[in-house]
Amino acid sequence: MKLIRNIILSLTLSALYIVSSSLMTIDGHAQDIRLVVDGKDITQLSTPIIQNGRTMVPIRFVTEEIGATVNWDPTNRTVEVIKGDQSVFLKIGSALVGYNQGASYQVSDVAPLIVGDRTYVPLRLISNAFGIGIEWVNETREVRVDSSKTSVKAPFHEVAITSLSPGQSIHGKTAVTFTFGDRYKATLGEIRLLLVDRQTATGFVVGRTTSVSNSLTYVPSLEDNGNKVMVVALYDKYNKLLAADAVPVNISVTPNIVLEGLVDGETIQKTVVLKPNVNFIAEHITYELTNLGNGKVITVIEQDPYGSYTWTPTKSQEGNYSVKVMAYDAMGNVYYSAPYSFSIQVDLNLSLVGVTEGMTVNRPVTLLASRNFDVRETTYLIKDERTGVETVLATLPYGGYRWFPGESFSGNKALKVSVIDAGGTVRESAYVQVKVDGSPKLQLSGVGPNQVLTSETKLNVSSNVTMDKVSYILTNKSTGSTKIIGQDIPTTDEWIFKPTSSDEGQVSLRAEGYYNGSKIVSETIDFRIYTDKTFGPKAIIEKDKFLAFSSGMAKTSWNNTGMSAALQTAQAILETGWGQSVPQDKYSGKFSYNLFGIKGSATNGSVTSNTWEVYNGVTYRVDANFRAYNNAQESWNDHKSLLLNADRYAPFRDVMYQSSLGAWAIKRAGYATDPQYPIKLMKLIRQYNLKELDRVGI
Repeated sequence: MKLIRNIILSLTLSALYIVSSSLMTIDGHAQDIRLVVDGKDITQLSTPIIQNGRTMVPIRFVTEEIGATVNWDPTNRTVEVIKGDQSVFLKIGSALVGYNQGASYQVSDVAPLIVGDRTYVPLRLISNAFGIGIEWVNETREVRVDSSKTSVKAPFHEVAITSLSPGQSIHGKTAVTFTFGDRYKATLGEIRLLLVDRQTATGFVVGRTTSVSNSLTYVPSLEDNGNKVMVVALYDKYNKLLAADAVPVNISVTPNIVLEGLVDGETIQKTVVLKPNVNFIAEHITYELTNLGNGKVITVIEQDPYGSYTWTPTKSQEGNYSVKVMAYDAMGNVYYSAPYSFSIQVDLNLSLVGVTEGMTVNRPVTLLASRNFDVRETTYLIKDERTGVETVLATLPYGGYRWFPGESFSGNKALKVSVIDAGGTVRESAYVQVKVDGSPKLQLSGVGPNQVLTSETKLNVSSNVTMDKVSYILTNKSTGSTKIIGQDIPTTDEWIFKPTSSDEGQVSLRAEGYYNGSKIVSETIDFRIYTDKTFGPKAIIEKDKFLAFSSGMAKTSWNNTGMSAALQTAQAILETGWGQSVPQDKYSGKFSYNLFGIKGSATNGSVTSNTWEVYNGVTYRVDANFRAYNNAQESWNDHKSLLLNADRYAPFRDVMYQSSLGAWAIKRAGYATDPQYPIKLMKLIRQYNLKELDRVGI
């Protein structure tokens, strides 16, 4: 764990250096510029330098000349200058400037820096901090500082936060509005809302947009509580800071959870859609529904705090209830909504599923009673539409019935289900009209279309007529030659087929049997037999090195795209099993460098690997093409391109700067079928403190 923390710290410090140094281009010493403070020429003591066109002076010499005190903290690399009841607080490498013990803040256009053993700051900072006069005399190329004169605080940029006042308290979701000059629009790449610590000048992105906008919405995390600085920062298309404004705020969020979709005291008679409204960033929520009559509790855990939950109560669940929502923050703390009271009174609902109106039944189907009440007996029935005669297909306590209709059922029929409920009352569904083709058939199971068979498999058949024995015939599709791989096998037995090298290639398999002297042939299934060596997934790097390997690419991607580096890293860990399971071509061993399991073709073509399908109730492997790359960085870039450009991920892009919001948004967009996918990502982020990868400076 210590190693992991060190990796993240190293990456974070490197990123902060990149962010701050993007502002710092030292043009050189201004040898011909004189610095005069209160009539005293101190140029020899404190030669100014020019940085990004701004005159920088050693802060100690200038401020001491005007009677100010300088306090230097070498551990935190901060400088505080105090003159009477006025002060300015600076951090080396940060453009954030605090005045008068944090009463107000600005973002400078250049950050303080150390040259040799001296700390240089923009001269304007001294003027803004202490309200003293500064004058440029072009004829003599002098900068004159006159503490007897006054000046007003001048902004560094044409950006102003308009909806927040200094020291304002924020208690929940807040719209932050701002204005900025037209001159930034031509080169504007992104607007970020940052919440940073006053002492370290670092924090996290809490809102962003790539549009020309004058408002961003801040949704607080409970970890944000305390005195912070809200920053609106404009960046160009190359991630260089253009302009910014800052306001000190107090984040004071008392958790509040409101349940939407249900009115207190409501009676539910059918499906209800529940949705939480949480005033902070929650990792997940749980619904707890308590039957007030018998005390039974229904718990629905680890749900999407920004999505909805659809609940269809059953007849057996009727009664008076209380429901509450529990929201969990990133630290595992739980917070409760107020309880909501409601009652359930539902109409009985019974229908037959497994067949649809007007369908032709010519293969096995599974009939099932769809109901919202408990039963003690279930009967499936068929009615002949011509004669009106009704026949029982099966009676069982509950569950489905697999029906493979034979010749006696051919024709136009109607199916229904009849049940006896827990109280002893008989209830029946509506009829479903079908056409039955009951001609003799064989159904073959054990292999599937396009399967690649590399080892033995169990073959079996089912039929809608009675036959004692069956044979299995394998055909080589290239030569047309056939081979009986199982002869006169009892239809009730499984037959184990062990392919050999002589069977390799594209083949087809069918089953044959006899009924009343006539041959009955199953469907023919085409697949491939391959018995040579195959290659499975392979490690891309040692497991204990994967975090540094992946987080480095994630941090670079974060700087370029604004997508949470914590989320990117967690995805790579989860998708590859810490880098130990990366696809390679199962036949040639060609390595794919595919870190995210994306199918198709890429910069290095594709590799063939396994995926899974189901046929006749059996899960089997088929070949699929997965994208192949020349290196891991290409895979990383391609994955981000998918998320940044595909239409279905547009909602994800709105929140991709925040790992928890992004994890749920990517799930809602259909990225993964695993319902636990966001939970697994957030667990990795929390366990390995990956959130620190998203820390930024200003």
